[in-house]
Amino acid sequence: MAEVAEREEQRKRVHRGRIDKRKAILDAAFAVFARKGYAQACVNEIAVEAGVAKPTVYNHLTDKVNLFRHAVEAASDALISQNLATIGRLADPGDDIRGTLLAVGSELARLACNEQAQALRRLLYAEAARFPELLDAVPGYGPDRLTEALADRFARLALAGRLRISDPALAAEQFLALITGPLETRSHYGNRSATVQEQQAVTAAAVDTFLLAFG
Repeated sequence: MAEVAEREEQRKRVHRGRIDKRKAILDAAFAVFARKGYAQACVNEIAVEAGVAKPTVYNHLTDKVNLFRHAVEAASDALISQNLATIGRLADPGDDIRGTLLAVGSELARLACNEQAQALRRLLYAEAARFPELLDAVPGYGPDRLTEALADRFARLALAGRLRISDPALAAEQFLALITGPLETRSHYGNRSATVQEQQAVTAAAVDTFLLAFG
């Protein structure tokens, strides 16, 4: 029994190590691709940044194309998870619906302006023709989990009489557009950081406009 337990623990350690190594490779790949672009990035530099041997990169991701796709998807998934957690606050908005929308909108704006999100957008703009399928993996493009989650929260608030919405999906799309649209232009499409003051001003205007339509 002891030998079986030891072998199982060893198997788990190997599995965890493989997962950790893959994450290190994907994190390093995204950093290098964001810094240099797809064409100029090389697998050897990614391996060095990840702290692994070059063959290890190929063992996990097979080639540069696959590495790029998975690196972008992993970065997008991490960003979406943070956004979804933010939207979750609307499950219990309390008495101050405007205040809650402001808090949620402000955090969505902050996430849209962080370094990883900006790097992700720059990569998409630069490589969309080469990798058009990646548009579906990133917030704001294609079938968007973020919009769907926000639509679900708006639908529940409408049923509770807190908002006046007949099409939650459209309302969610417009709420996000009111925040991300102005921030996109103010950040010069991810090439500068919108200030906290700019983020707050955009969010306040977005919430007020949204409530005029759906409050």
